[in-house]
Amino acid sequence: MARYILGVTGASGAIYAARTAMHLKRLGHEISLIMTKPGREVVEFEGQGALFDYADRVFNVDDFFAECASGSADYKGMAVVPCSMGTLGRIAAGTSDNLLVRAADVCLKERRPLVIVPREMPYNMIHIENMERVTRAGAIVIPASPQFYSKPSSIEELVDTVVAKILKHLGAVTVEDCATIVKPWDGGSSC
Repeated sequence: MARYILGVTGASGAIYAARTAMHLKRLGHEISLIMTKPGREVVEFEGQGALFDYADRVFNVDDFFAECASGSADYKGMAVVPCSMGTLGRIAAGTSDNLLVRAADVCLKERRPLVIVPREMPYNMIHIENMERVTRAGAIVIPASPQFYSKPSSIEELVDTVVAKILKHLGAVTVEDCATIVKPWDGGSSC
């Protein structure tokens, strides 16, 4: 079991956060949840309140005394799912103006996995440059672009094609675990 931070911002796509949390919990991992105010509103509006059921702890986005604000806390990594372009810009700039951005900054400085899942399109040059900046700093950018070759039969199965990638890059799954999330592709793995 490992401990992961799940950051949720105000971009649409709360189902990606809920499915990420569900699979992390099913695999036996511990989840610390940080949500922005718009993130909480989107979770409620999109009917993904079950997300809270998977969290072991929920930190206030303004609580800079939370353990995940420090590099000495033993988190394995963090995913920001979905990530608004505003939050991406703050992570890229290193502003640390709230706990979510500070926790992301801690992952970068400690060389821990940081997965950022933007769910907005089209991208303008500022978005692309911010994705480049966080990538150069060590983050993994995984746009919420599901694959269709596994022929998903539900929205949840489609979303899980992205979630499997998130979990793989966090180091939270084995090859065997991936096969329980997404049907393996002929000639390749499911992640």
